[in-house]
Amino acid sequence: MIDRATIDRIMDAVNIVDVVSDFVSLRKRGTSYKGLCPFHDDRTPSFSVSPAKGVYKCFSCGKAGNAVNFIMEHEQMTYPEALRWLANKYHIEIKEREQTDEEREQQNERESMLIVNEWAANYFADILHNDVDGRAIGMQYFRSRGFRDDIIERFKLGFAPKKRDAMATAATSAGYKAEFLEKTGLCYVRRDEQGNPLPGATLSDRFAGRVIFPWIGVGGKVTAFGGRLLDSRTKGVAQKYVNSPDSVIYHKDHELYGIFQAKRAIVKEDCVYMVEGYTDVISMHQCGIENVVANSGTALSVFQIKLLRRFTQNIVLLYDGDEAGIHAAMRGTDMLLAEGMNVKVLLLPDQEDPDSFARKHTAADFKKYIEEHQTDFIEFKTRLLLQGVSDPIKRSEAINNIVKSISVIVDPIIRATYIQDCARRIGIAETTLISQMNKFIRAGVEEKQKEAEREARTLNEQQPRLQPKEQPQKVQELEDMLIQLVMRHGEEIIFHQVEIEETHERVDLSVAQYIYCELEGDHLELSSPLYQRILNEAVTHAGEEGFVAENYFNHHPDIQVSSIAARMTAGDGIFTTHLMLQPTEDYLRNLAQHLVLDFKQNWVEQRLMSLKREIALASGDMQRLTPVLKEYREMSELRNLIGTKVGRRIGR
Repeated sequence: MIDRATIDRIMDAVNIVDVVSDFVSLRKRGTSYKGLCPFHDDRTPSFSVSPAKGVYKCFSCGKAGNAVNFIMEHEQMTYPEALRWLANKYHIEIKEREQTDEEREQQNERESMLIVNEWAANYFADILHNDVDGRAIGMQYFRSRGFRDDIIERFKLGFAPKKRDAMATAATSAGYKAEFLEKTGLCYVRRDEQGNPLPGATLSDRFAGRVIFPWIGVGGKVTAFGGRLLDSRTKGVAQKYVNSPDSVIYHKDHELYGIFQAKRAIVKEDCVYMVEGYTDVISMHQCGIENVVANSGTALSVFQIKLLRRFTQNIVLLYDGDEAGIHAAMRGTDMLLAEGMNVKVLLLPDQEDPDSFARKHTAADFKKYIEEHQTDFIEFKTRLLLQGVSDPIKRSEAINNIVKSISVIVDPIIRATYIQDCARRIGIAETTLISQMNKFIRAGVEEKQKEAEREARTLNEQQPRLQPKEQPQKVQELEDMLIQLVMRHGEEIIFHQVEIEETHERVDLSVAQYIYCELEGDHLELSSPLYQRILNEAVTHAGEEGFVAENYFNHHPDIQVSSIAARMTAGDGIFTTHLMLQPTEDYLRNLAQHLVLDFKQNWVEQRLMSLKREIALASGDMQRLTPVLKEYREMSELRNLIGTKVGRRIGR
């Protein structure tokens, strides 16, 4: 377990803008930073990061938290994992007590798989540099591609021994469980249709005898591997690729090869080059072009596009000019346009791919070639689909294909601009193209509506019906407002020298203490146990020197508490418009009094309604009815008392 002192050191060192910038492209706006939210399909920058408060907040989807919350949510880590990630980033040593056997057994599956992958990446790299076959076969291959040592290290390239169980033996000897070697896909066991190991089947290496390309996720963790087989009989020409299977930590259609190494360059250049293979990415890096990623043989997916949109909206599809390259460019265009990307296409000359082209040119020459030869998607499709086509039917099909691509563009101004350009290029009236485009748009909307209806029906069938809420919306809103006030200003004094009835002692009351005493005096509690706990903690710490509620709760070790704090202190709150930046003592006192009275009034009214229902149900049963009637009288008296106080407030 990580002790509190270490957690405090980590939180003191963390710069939330620095942390979030590893994953999201941020732009400074006033005192905060803005970007596209990584937690939902954000088309306009609604994600805000406050360096002063150390929190983030999405004003669209509502996600909020501190740096630890962000890493947990974004990288799907546990709380300890996120702390270790931050500690590693800021070079903070973590001292932990020795785990028990039970704790070691219960260690998170995801964390275990990532640890195994990190070990495997280091193992493959060590074999490449220090093993006889690694140097003779693996390193020789990388040298034949012209890869420098720094590039080999940057991409953690490696080599797997030819022996079928070499890595499995080394891993198990080092204490790694066969279970996780198999779950990561590093090893496999031959099994029957029921999933039982075949007689005599043992743990075998998936990548034996291959050069290794680790997949490193956007957060820097090794999530998977690609292995390329080198056939010595054909001097390295014949090749086969094997990739890690999908797992808890890796989904191929969610990942992009090279994203970790490229993300900063993508933000700097505000553009990304999309290529097809591992060596394309690596050779372009070595050439000096670092804002490049690969989807590595899979069809481009929405997940991959959304990952890229966190860093830029500008993409150049950079493929070789053969049939496969053309097909790859064609199939990704509409998806990119629909996700709000600005798309350019560049097909390289015959017999060239990004790998070979990068090895023959400097970065400046390569960039100049791209700038001079890239085309927008209309020119690309027009040249590809219409060049030399005279048959009216085929020509109309090609034009429909281009117009359909334009129809998926979300921005109406960009869409209109492309329609004008298309009309000019192909010589058809703009009104005709607009009419056809609108048909495609309507068809797309209808299909989305049908899909949404299908999903809604499925959801209704799968989930039980919700029971009516016990608390009315008004009470819930008031509880939110009270806790927001506590988290923002809980330590601030609003009453001076108040006499305590039992002891006649005079004390100062803070915002949190006043709210607590008022509720306690009428034997009331907040309906949310978490909210009540937050209030209790604020009261407990209110008298401590240096206690600031906002800082305390934003950096709270309980992830639920820190998430609520970030949401309520990030500048967007239920009563934000009523709170000044530096509210006066009088203002806070009046606000606290009003909120407490409103909460009591609504709480009591709700309780009286519940008691009326109980009285109706208990009619004739005096044993059951007597305590209910007693409580009803008490609640009625409390309502009258609160009503008098509210009346005085209004009378003022």
